Amino acid sequence: MAIDTDTAEHVPGTVRPNERVQRVQIDGVVLNQTAVIGDDRGVILELIDLRQDYWKDGAPYLYMGTCRPGRAKGWGMHKLHKDRYMVLSGEMLLVLYDDRDESPTKGVVQEFFMTRDGLNQLSIPAGVWHAHLNLGQTDLIFANAPTQPFEHGQPDKWRLPIDTDQIPYSFDKTQLLGW
Repeated sequence: MAIDTDTAEHVPGTVRPNERVQRVQIDGVVLNQTAVIGDDRGVILELIDLRQDYWKDGAPYLYMGTCRPGRAKGWGMHKLHKDRYMVLSGEMLLVLYDDRDESPTKGVVQEFFMTRDGLNQLSIPAGVWHAHLNLGQTDLIFANAPTQPFEHGQPDKWRLPIDTDQIPYSFDKTQLLGW
């Protein structure tokens, strides 16, 4: 017996075809869903496609990082460049805090749950603090393609401890230690 779809609710599309970039709550943050193409042999994950508007600033630098299960990294902020995070393997909770004086979203905290197969690319504007937590049971593997290369002698990097009271967000200690 077939289900009568006339009684079911039609779900509208959230993204038009060929439009993967979406604006989000914090001003200037951009999400990008890349294609994950797989078959019985394995998977191809598109990382950078300079034809997309998401990559309009180019990709002058790319690095890979890891985070152990139950561990967090951050808080970090850059004054001169954007970060563009990409999850390659694992589950990441990425938390942003907008502390920019000129921003219409100053004071906003926003969480993003990122995986390779779901939301997997996010652009973080200069001046927005960010930290991430590995939610999975294996190492989180991510890449970052900032809009400027890292300057080892004079980095564009500011840090606060993960448990700072200057940012209105608290990672639960049981999350941080994997208890």
